[in-house]
Amino acid sequence: MKMTLRWYGPGHDSVTLDQIRQIPGVTGVITTLYDIPAGEEWPLERVRQLKKVVEDAGLKIEGIESVNVHDAIKIGTPDRDKYIENYIRSLEHLGQEGINLVCYNFMPVFDWTRTDLAKMRPDGATVLAYDQKVVDSIDPQVFFDQTNDASNGFVMPGWEPERLAHVKELFEAYKDVDADRLFNNLVYFLEAIGPVCEKYGIRMAIHPDDPSWPVFGLPRIITGKDAILKLFRAVDKPYNGLTFCMGSLGSNPDINFPDVIRACGDRIYFAHVRNLHHFAPGVFEEAAHLSSDGSFDMYEAVKALHDTGFDGPIRPDHGRTIWGEKCMPGYGLYDRALGAMYIEGLWEAIDKAEARGV
Repeated sequence: MKMTLRWYGPGHDSVTLDQIRQIPGVTGVITTLYDIPAGEEWPLERVRQLKKVVEDAGLKIEGIESVNVHDAIKIGTPDRDKYIENYIRSLEHLGQEGINLVCYNFMPVFDWTRTDLAKMRPDGATVLAYDQKVVDSIDPQVFFDQTNDASNGFVMPGWEPERLAHVKELFEAYKDVDADRLFNNLVYFLEAIGPVCEKYGIRMAIHPDDPSWPVFGLPRIITGKDAILKLFRAVDKPYNGLTFCMGSLGSNPDINFPDVIRACGDRIYFAHVRNLHHFAPGVFEEAAHLSSDGSFDMYEAVKALHDTGFDGPIRPDHGRTIWGEKCMPGYGLYDRALGAMYIEGLWEAIDKAEARGV
């Protein structure tokens, strides 16, 4: 596996590449061109500039998260092919620069949902949290405004103001999009980008829905093992793969991580490893990566990745905000650095146990 950290690029992240490089074992970043809106083409020169900035810092771009998918593609409007052509050109430019992993999602309107970006824990750390009762009791526009106000001045991924300033219009545009239509539009998109993916060896790693059930009545289609395997069957090509995200899949407390990993096998191209603490159905908060701090057996999940031969990028996903750090919620330096070291420790122990036949 390749240990990485997500980095939002110059001017968009409180964490620097120099700091990331100082985390033992971290050799690369997962990054993006954060200022380019969904649907617009990524210019080749911008991709080259980003690559140079990362490599000049002694790191490597191991993947892009995300080249966001325009709503017209998800909805299936008559102009979707125009946006797909822009997407294809963006992939071509990435491929020309040797960047061949793209994490993306196909969630309507909200790319992820949390109801509290700074829930205080007993030790004084703050974390992202979710409570379905809050979602059920609030207007989507008010919900967006509250999320934006709690972002510490950062633009949160998937919550870009220029798009979500039109929440009501977006909901109206999605009113006739059920799960079947959304899934069919995803298949259409994947088949359309197939030739450029195959030309450059680009792996498209879809991110599971977060949380794994409908939010504000919007459909969810990548919710667990069966849904993922359905997509693999629908577009049975090597470029169609998965971002294995424990936080998103784990929003379902009954998820069996080793079962998902073994079922998806070599179609897992990227892994987000983190922990949640479940309190009740639809009520959870994010936790430290350590197994005992949350509800997940982190060892068993990492071991399943190891046992299936996973050799792609891993990143510690959302971290707690600790030690007075001011950062984008979930994306500070300190707790993600702790998480990276914990995951690397698990991986080393599994490596050595296997070598010794234990």
